[in-house]
Formats: sequence, structure tokens, C-alpha cells
Amino acid sequence: MNINLIGVPMFFGSDKKGVEFGPNKLREKGIKEILTKNNHTVYDYGNLYVKDITEKEKFDFHSNMKYLKSIIDVNKNLAHEVYSSLTSNSFPLIIGGDHSLGLGSISGASKYNRDIAVIWVDAHGDINTHETSPTGNVHGMPLAAAMGIGFNELTDLYYKGVKVNSKNVFIIGARDLDDGEKALIKHKDLNVYSTKDIENIGIEKILKEVHSQITDNGISRIHLSFDIDCLDSDLVPGTGTPVKNGMNLEQAKYLLKYLMETTLVKSMDFVELNPMLDKNDFTADMCIDLIDWTFKYLK
Repeated sequence: MNINLIGVPMFFGSDKKGVEFGPNKLREKGIKEILTKNNHTVYDYGNLYVKDITEKEKFDFHSNMKYLKSIIDVNKNLAHEVYSSLTSNSFPLIIGGDHSLGLGSISGASKYNRDIAVIWVDAHGDINTHETSPTGNVHGMPLAAAMGIGFNELTDLYYKGVKVNSKNVFIIGARDLDDGEKALIKHKDLNVYSTKDIENIGIEKILKEVHSQITDNGISRIHLSFDIDCLDSDLVPGTGTPVKNGMNLEQAKYLLKYLMETTLVKSMDFVELNPMLDKNDFTADMCIDLIDWTFKYLK
């Protein structure tokens, strides 16, 4: 498989510095060589340009969304990179950076093919809006925007309209949801599986259920968005918003292998590695191990 490696060195969505160094840390750890070893041809597109913005300018474009204009600019460019990768029959692997980049990657993937499913693996729902967010951090909003919910400039990013139908969105690993997100889950009857569900139902049964629903909905392409904070906080010291009682490595690896073996995953985000918070590269090394594992199964 041809893999286009796209770095997004942005912290604006999380408002916590250090995550912008994630893409280059993964390169330093040999991500390109790991992907190549697994029989893929890798084209490293480098990092997207992210304009420097001072902290005092963070609310210049919206009173409850930090660094909004910069996040929109970066995501537009990312959307086009992803769309261009897919049109050339390549697999875009987007490395972050914070999870606000998910809006750009989904927008690019859905412009190429509107009938996509999104599997969002995350401790958080990322389905807040400017009206419900308690922090104003846009990395908590991209999935809502991709479903057409929220601020117009986010929902209409790259092209006007909904990027993914809410019935084709699957959130796995959620265990830290805000009140506005809980209300939206109920209102939209969203497919959300918490880590409690993973323990009670089992990851295998959940994935079979998700796979079956995607197939029944006539979907043939998945965008996989993997936030490392889906894992238990003890496993990921090097991430900005760790949450206890997360997935263990065995569960995460089972999920990644299962999804790749469906052959439906056509694009992927890997986000929220913050080298500045890491301890002796513990998290970075684990990330490389997960990427190595995942791309053994991409055909």
C-alpha cells in the first residue's frame, strides 16, 4: 500500500503546548522505517504549515473557541491533502498534533466518498460545540462539526454540509463526557461504547456489532481516528488529557487489528502524543509499537 504520512504539528485545539512536537517525535522514533518494513511504500509529506499565534490572540476570532481561525486554516489544508491522497489511491496517515485535526481529515475523506463511517477511538466524545464546551478547546468539537452540529465555519469546512451521517459514527472508549455531549448522544441516539461496555460486553462483540451495522448501512469505507488517551492513563503519561480506567494494550491492539482486517479502513488519524509530558519516551515508544502492529494488517 502507498501511505502518505501527513504531520499536523498543532496544539491550538488542546491549548496545551507540546503536542505539536508529536509528529516529529514519531519520525525520530522511525515511523517511516516501521511502515516500510511492513511492506508499504511511504511518502512523507512533512508537516503542514501552522502559523504562530500568540496566547493573547487566542480569542480574537470567537469568544468561546480558542485559536479558531488558525484551526480552520490548518484543517482546510489537511482536508485537501487527505482528499488528494485518496484520489491517488494512497492511504493518508495523519499524525498529530491535537484531535481538532479530525475535522480536516474527515472532511477530505468524505469529499472523496460521501458514504463513509467514522470510528472515533477516544476517552472523550469530542462532540461539544461552541455553546456547550466548558473550555473553548476546539479539540473537543471536531466530531460534532463533522456531523453538521455546531459553528458554521466548522460544519462547512472544505465544502458545505454534513461530512458524516451520525448513524455512521461510532465512538469507542469514551469515559469522560460533558453534559452537552451526553445530551447530544441521547438526542441523536449515537453509537457510543464506553470502557465499561468494553469490560462488560467485550471488545470482540462490540467490534462485530459495529462492523455489522456499517455493512448493513451500505458503507464500504471507514475513517479511523485514534486518540492515544483511549488507553488507561497509566499507559500514556505523554498525552494532554489522560483519563483513568481506559483500554489496556491488548484491547487496543485487538481493535486495531480487527478494523484493519476488515479492509474498510482507508484513512487514519493518530493523535495527542505530547512529548513534553512524556516520561523517558515511554508513550512515544508505545505509539510506535501500536503503529507497527496496526500496519502489519493493512492490505
